[in-house]
Amino acid sequence: MSKRILLVEDEPGLVLTLTDRLTSEGYKVESARDGDAGLERASNEAFDAIILDVMLPRRNGFDVCRDLRQLGVNTPILMLTARGQVVDKVVGLKLGADDYLTKPFEMIELLARVEALLRRAPAAQSPQTEAYQFGSVKVDFRRAEVEREGEKIELSAKEFQLLRYFIEHREATLSRDELLDEVWGYDATPTTRTVDVHVAWLRQKLEPNPRHPQFILTIHGMGYKFVG
Repeated sequence: MSKRILLVEDEPGLVLTLTDRLTSEGYKVESARDGDAGLERASNEAFDAIILDVMLPRRNGFDVCRDLRQLGVNTPILMLTARGQVVDKVVGLKLGADDYLTKPFEMIELLARVEALLRRAPAAQSPQTEAYQFGSVKVDFRRAEVEREGEKIELSAKEFQLLRYFIEHREATLSRDELLDEVWGYDATPTTRTVDVHVAWLRQKLEPNPRHPQFILTIHGMGYKFVG
């Protein structure tokens, strides 16, 4: 099945060029010409990746990226911009973008970035998937709430982000380095004990028997795996 890509770009020539090339590579491409339209489509339809220009009418790409992440949309985002300043790259990544490409760029590089995003991404989920349940634990992604046996469990923002990443990558073995990069972010430099401590906290709050976890498993020498 063809991977579905949303292109949010207001330059007609670039839209045509990218659509033709991506289509020829086997992707199904949809486009939006301004930030509001891009946000609407990305938050209500399931895409495998989003190519998002920074300089857009009505709502800029930074705001679109931030709003999508706040809505719980985790579709991989590749940001495009004519700017070359490092500060813009940092802003985009902090807001939740997965990668960044400065115009003008070589088409072969854009294709390589898109392929890399799709390899790392979990299977596309419909934005309507707002909850997930494992054992007696229910996770509400939209409200960022967790219940166990009907009682609300208080998680810190980072604990919730870590749990969400585990659920989205269930059955995958995740290294501590990957968890630090993806959950704590590019500007964070915590030690590997940070991951272990947060995993221990999650187990205390969510596992029936934290000493013998059945959902968040340790894969010795490699990292962790969520099974649920």
